[in-house]
Amino acid sequence: MPAITLPTAAGTLESYQTGAPGDFAVAKPPYPRIAFAAAHVVADPLAEQDPWLDVKVDWDRTIAFRKHLWSLGLGVAEAMDTAQRGMGLDWTGAQELIRRSLDAAKDVPGAVIASGAGTDHLAPGPDVTVDDVIRAYEEQCAAVEAMGGRIILMASRALAKAARSPQDYVRVYDRVLSQVKEPVIIHWLGEMFDPALEGYWGHQDHMKAMDVSLEVIAAHADKVDGVKVSLLDDQKEISMRRRLPKGVRMYTGDDFNYAELIAGDSQGYSDALLGIFDPIAPAVGGALAALSKNDLSTFHGILAPTVPLSRHIFKAPTRFYKTGVVFMAWLNGHQDHFVMVGGQQSTRSIQHFSELFRLADKAGLLRDPDQAVTRMKSLLALHGVA
Repeated sequence: MPAITLPTAAGTLESYQTGAPGDFAVAKPPYPRIAFAAAHVVADPLAEQDPWLDVKVDWDRTIAFRKHLWSLGLGVAEAMDTAQRGMGLDWTGAQELIRRSLDAAKDVPGAVIASGAGTDHLAPGPDVTVDDVIRAYEEQCAAVEAMGGRIILMASRALAKAARSPQDYVRVYDRVLSQVKEPVIIHWLGEMFDPALEGYWGHQDHMKAMDVSLEVIAAHADKVDGVKVSLLDDQKEISMRRRLPKGVRMYTGDDFNYAELIAGDSQGYSDALLGIFDPIAPAVGGALAALSKNDLSTFHGILAPTVPLSRHIFKAPTRFYKTGVVFMAWLNGHQDHFVMVGGQQSTRSIQHFSELFRLADKAGLLRDPDQAVTRMKSLLALHGVA
């Protein structure tokens, strides 16, 4: 296996020896859990553009990556925050992404896909009303349904700005859920992922906010497939999971504690809808295969080394985690460049990338160490590390 010289957190250099890639089984139906990977988009680096302002996507590579996820037994959560939704990818681009992914799914037997509908085409502001938010949600939900898609109801920055009380959230969700054609997944995205969503559901206190969201879910249990909770707090998720109406799923969005939450306890378990499943998809497939056999030892043995990697990718500021996701896709040959929509490849340091490289290798997730080393060396050279 090849070696490489990498920077350390202390600002020094050290030699690092890569290991062999993991040999993971592929999950086959029936799957023990529903596992959605929130998938990234591949930028087009050759397009004429102003990278901070324009959205230019390499559609072929973007769709090819979704087919890769489906081949491993994972579902695709489309046009979510991992795809830089509202952070580089606007609603116009999201519609094109959803349409292309839904078309691609038709050619993949058993492919599972759900797509984000929110209000990101409505800029938050002092003149935006709760009724404006309702209309924005209705527009996006109608668009996804018209394309034949299943809805993930995303959190709304505009609602967080416009709401004056928890009842404003209840009114918005009551109206939207009463109109959807099929059960949706509600996404509660915490402020660590998006600071503009602080105080969602009308409370700074997550437990009080949980009461409001559970009120909404209970009133519309027939229209809610599940709720994805992204608070990076396993105890809060478990508390909410135990209070959900019968038949409503908990989809963990906890990129720190997913293994234990998916394995579950005597009172239940979480399904999953996670951004970290994009870069660690082969390991997830292997873990699900083990869980199908009730082999918890192998399940945890596969996922345990991915947790330090995930915690590193999602370290504060957590909203920059997409950079690590795309970096992994580049190291593993799913794209030929390390360029992101919005130029967000610049949001992490070379020390961060170097530690990410080490952790990915230790988890067996560099599928071709020679290629990964060659690509890492090119990034190091760009940062002045010979």
